[in-house]
Amino acid sequence: MTTETTPRRAAAAAPPARRSAVRLVPAAAQALIGAGAAAIVGLWWSDTTSVVGAAGWLTDAGRITGLLAGYACAVLLALMARVPLLDHGVGTDRLARWHAMGGRYTVCLASAHVLLIIWGYSLTSHTSVVSQTGTLVLHYPEMLKGTIGFLLLLATGVVSARAARRRMRYETWYHLHFATYLAVFLVFGHQLANGADFVGNRALQLAWYAMYLTIAALLVWFRFVVPVRRTIRHRLRVAAVHPEAPGIVSVYLTGRRLDELTVRPGQFFRWRFLAPGMWWAANPYSLSAPAGSGSLRITVKAVGTHSAALAHLAPGTRVWAEGPYGGFTQARASGDKALLIAGGVGITPLRTLFETLPGEVTLMYRARSARDLALRGELDALAAERGTRVLYALDDAAGPHALPLTARALLRAVPDLTAHDVYLCGPPAMTAAATRALRAAGVARGRIHHESFAF
Repeated sequence: MTTETTPRRAAAAAPPARRSAVRLVPAAAQALIGAGAAAIVGLWWSDTTSVVGAAGWLTDAGRITGLLAGYACAVLLALMARVPLLDHGVGTDRLARWHAMGGRYTVCLASAHVLLIIWGYSLTSHTSVVSQTGTLVLHYPEMLKGTIGFLLLLATGVVSARAARRRMRYETWYHLHFATYLAVFLVFGHQLANGADFVGNRALQLAWYAMYLTIAALLVWFRFVVPVRRTIRHRLRVAAVHPEAPGIVSVYLTGRRLDELTVRPGQFFRWRFLAPGMWWAANPYSLSAPAGSGSLRITVKAVGTHSAALAHLAPGTRVWAEGPYGGFTQARASGDKALLIAGGVGITPLRTLFETLPGEVTLMYRARSARDLALRGELDALAAERGTRVLYALDDAAGPHALPLTARALLRAVPDLTAHDVYLCGPPAMTAAATRALRAAGVARGRIHHESFAF
């Protein structure tokens, strides 16, 4: 089924200079990470005079993998420090993907370091691998803590694997992931006490301390101090809970000085509701309406214990909100035309963009049936007010208005599709199908902007 209104006007696009600056942040961040890795390799090379025999090759390979693993741990923490420049410029989703990929590299590097060092030392001392392992762990300084840290890092990597994540709740995965901090803390002392490149090199030791202390300061400030300060300042509380569709509710919140949050349409917060059974979980939900001077709104579908409990929140419940986070905003746009494709409750951030994006905007909202369309009245009113289009694509619809996610159907709905920026938010299967269809239709990869539901 399709509903639309005829476009009547278009607003001015965002300044090109601002859009260009935002697009430079990911490239600059990647260049900085790469430069750091290159410096680590250069350090290892300059300290390696000659390599003799199998034992030497194994030990030196263990040295470089250990150095890179230590550097990678620092990078992983920096990516998740929620520094606004990175979070808004790169985007929370992309940072999470970088973090996941970096985590795999880190676990592989750390594992290689452990195996190569043990093997190399056992050849040098002419002992068995088992005997050498015991000697290293029990008799080398800081090695027992380093071993515990390595095992914790390995365990975190296992529970973060996609197959494992699908079998646990978001809240469980989120709290288990905090073991990374403890793992890095335990391993840090071992790096300085036993690393051949650090022993006797005071300048390098100070540089390593400076890197880790800077990242620790960023973590403490942006993940703990700033949220606590904002909670005290804004004093958010639940004002009301309204049903929107089967299993979907909107939670309205009030507070003080909410205009100072400087939240952009499309961004999200991590919400901690201080109610029995809910206070320990901080879940990410996007705003489903532009932030007002005295109110905020989120719209949530019951897909788990935490989200289902939101329907029963009592007015007056205190709320801890961390954010705003994410780069799923107008700053991503490279032109003055946009297509928004929402699936299910993925309408929430796109609802705010549909109201606020300048220029020519088309919204395609996909759902199982008409009764599953949340916020439909608001979307129709916005389309009529702005002169923009809203297309409802339902799974139970038939005929020419079924709007399948194919290149042909998208081009029929939006003939100049390649001139549009496309914002996607919905279940993984839908966004993957939409991305394939958009690429087949000729939309440049850089014009497809995605907000993931997955963790």
